[in-house]
Amino acid sequence: MNHKLLKIVAMLIILVLGDTVSTVEACSSNDMEALMSFKKGIQIDTSGRLAKWVGKNCCKWEGIVCENATFRVKEINLPGFISNDEGLFQTQMIGWISPSIVLLTSLEVIDLGGLIGLSGTIPLNIGNHLRNLQKIYLYGNNLTGSIPENIGELKNLQELALHENELSGSIPLSIGSLKNLKRLLLYSNQLSGKIPNSLKKLKLLVELDVHNNRLTGGIPDKVGEMLSLQKLDLSNNLLTGKVPFSLTNLTVISVLYLDTNYLEEAISFPSRPGEMSCLAFLRLNNNHFAGNIPSNFGYLVSLQRVSLSNNRLEGTLPSNLGNLVSLTELYISENFLSGQIPKSIGKLSQLIMLNISRNLIEGPLPQEMSSLQNLQTLDLSFNRLNLSSIPKWIAKMPSLSQIYFAGCKIKGRIPDFLQTTISPIQELDLSANLLSGSIPSWIGSLNQLYMLNLSRNTISSYIPNSFRNLHDLSVLDLHSNRLTGSISPIFDMEQSTFGGSLKFVDLSDNKLSRGIEEIGLGGQCDIQFLNLSHNLLKGKIPNGIGRMNSINSLDLSFNGLGFKLPGVLENLTSLEVLKLQENQLNGNIPIGFLKLIKLKELNLSYNLLEGEIPEGKPLIDFPESCYFGNKGLCGKPLSPCKP
Repeated sequence: MNHKLLKIVAMLIILVLGDTVSTVEACSSNDMEALMSFKKGIQIDTSGRLAKWVGKNCCKWEGIVCENATFRVKEINLPGFISNDEGLFQTQMIGWISPSIVLLTSLEVIDLGGLIGLSGTIPLNIGNHLRNLQKIYLYGNNLTGSIPENIGELKNLQELALHENELSGSIPLSIGSLKNLKRLLLYSNQLSGKIPNSLKKLKLLVELDVHNNRLTGGIPDKVGEMLSLQKLDLSNNLLTGKVPFSLTNLTVISVLYLDTNYLEEAISFPSRPGEMSCLAFLRLNNNHFAGNIPSNFGYLVSLQRVSLSNNRLEGTLPSNLGNLVSLTELYISENFLSGQIPKSIGKLSQLIMLNISRNLIEGPLPQEMSSLQNLQTLDLSFNRLNLSSIPKWIAKMPSLSQIYFAGCKIKGRIPDFLQTTISPIQELDLSANLLSGSIPSWIGSLNQLYMLNLSRNTISSYIPNSFRNLHDLSVLDLHSNRLTGSISPIFDMEQSTFGGSLKFVDLSDNKLSRGIEEIGLGGQCDIQFLNLSHNLLKGKIPNGIGRMNSINSLDLSFNGLGFKLPGVLENLTSLEVLKLQENQLNGNIPIGFLKLIKLKELNLSYNLLEGEIPEGKPLIDFPESCYFGNKGLCGKPLSPCKP
């Protein structure tokens, strides 16, 4: 009897304990309500993770992490990018973030970043309920509304990533209360107002990125009190005023982007050696900075990439420019800099890119530039160099492949030594010079040539047949010369090897007279821009042009083209610009032109066209001037056709 009673008691204990364990492992009612409400707010989940949220034990659900002791939910990890054995792939959730998510009062991490389709607002009382939050990742969605002011109550918050949404309003002052915050990422939203001075309290902040918003006012004077700051990006806003001197206190900063604002006055930092000694990446371009580039700029010895382009800088380049021995890229174009390039530039042994274009720099070029063994791109265009000829040492630079010498008053023929450069030329711009003679046939041997611009010279010759060998050529600009003969070497697709590489062609303002029938032969053509205007081309527009289904700008104006407009033009559905004026085209405007729905600019004036203009968009939206000079045309926007 006692033995049977003992077995019964033991079974009851097991049942009771088992039920207790089951009860403990189950989610709290608040956590379950919050998670199910979140799931209900999602209409589409391409990852299939939410479909697995079944049963009472939410701690075993995918993307959910619970505390070991209490079984309360402490993490929601449902990022848009998921990795598996096949690699990284993008998933999407379409829906909204339920306000009930604030019931997860033990939550430390919420990662819903990069899901693309989440909409709605950040829960308004997030700061009042989720006091344990350490990391918030809601970036890469469609969230709207403002950042709640009570977000400053999240005293444990270390990372706040709300970038790449559609958030508006101002940056809350309360963010300055987040003393443990290390990363604040608010870029690519629609935030406005001033950058709050309270940010100076964030002594642990490592990264502050608010670029691509609508922020106004100045950079806070005490920004330099954020002594842990390593990356500061305020670019592409509406900021005004000068750069605060306190920036020099940021001893560990390595990335500083202030470009594309309205900042002004002089560039004044640093004041002595050792300040900002870690700064490697600096962008100040597209502002209103004025005055000289100070000599103390040479104190920034860790600089690797610098852009000061498109400002109002003047004076000479600092003679100690060579102190920046780590420099790999230097952009100082579109200023008012004068004088000569300092000889110390030859010390920049790591330099890969040098762009000094569109200044007032004078020649001669220092011989020391020839020692830039790693230089790949050199742009000296549109200065006062008055070179007369290209220095021969250019051909001996072992890495130089992109050469831009436009508007440097280079005279005579294209020098033959360019065919024997140590590094194969990929981009060559000699436009707007005083070049004469012919285009040398050896250009066809530059088999890595991607871009060739010889426009605005006085070159008088045929287009060499060797151009057919330029199989990587994508951009060709020969406009405003004295070229004659045929365009066949460019468009004879059956014999050339351009394939689908050619994207931009401008042969306008020459005396070319033959070869238009070659356009589009040999298959599909990926040309996006084609300008053959102001030449002597005759015949009809070839049907092959209908194969150029990627083209968005076509200009055949001011030639002697005749016959009817080919119906195949209706195939050019990407076309935005079509100029055919001042030719001898006749017949009707094809009704298929109504398919050109992207057309923004049209000119058919001064031809021999007749009949009624097809009624409908986009043809009726263009002004009368687009059709003038065709005596036989009628209908909107011209006078009505006679019965």
